[in-house]
Amino acid sequence: MRRAGVLLAAALLAWASAAPRPAAAQDIEAGRAKAQACAACHGADGNAVSADFPSLAGQTWRYLYVQLRDFKEGRRSNPLMSPMAAALSRDDMINIANFYAAQPLKPAAFAVDEAKARLGKAKADETLCTMCHLGGLLGQNEIPRLAGQNYSYLVAQLQAFKARTRTNDAGTMTSVAQTLSADDIDNLGHYLAGLR
Repeated sequence: MRRAGVLLAAALLAWASAAPRPAAAQDIEAGRAKAQACAACHGADGNAVSADFPSLAGQTWRYLYVQLRDFKEGRRSNPLMSPMAAALSRDDMINIANFYAAQPLKPAAFAVDEAKARLGKAKADETLCTMCHLGGLLGQNEIPRLAGQNYSYLVAQLQAFKARTRTNDAGTMTSVAQTLSADDIDNLGHYLAGLR
């Protein structure tokens, strides 16, 4: 009986060592290689080279994947991103998303106006941003991280939701943005960009 237990343990050990490495580890390295084409705008480590582009570092992998898929399938449009995403396979998108999600977000060099940031926090509380984006506005699943994102990019996206030129959100952000004034958007940009 003892010999059968030893044989079973040996068989399980052999099976476990022959099993492939966890997919996440493979995805990150494959994503790093595939993301080299993204570095000109989003930085080699996902920290954008210009405030006009989003930093992808520390973003949820699922959100990044969905956005790439939406660019590829035409639910979201951008003259730079749409052609970039068109050539990506599903695995490419997942790998790129996993790579950027694993990178640390670095503080941006944006000078936050503290008075505007206080007004932005009040507006974020009023519109219940944390219901979807969670505490600290760190995001979850298909809901993006907003904390520490580039001010110019945040403002541009809120304006796009308000103008209904960006609509790949199932209507939630489009509805919320209708309640925001230009000052609200500016204030939210200061608040969100300043979060760490």
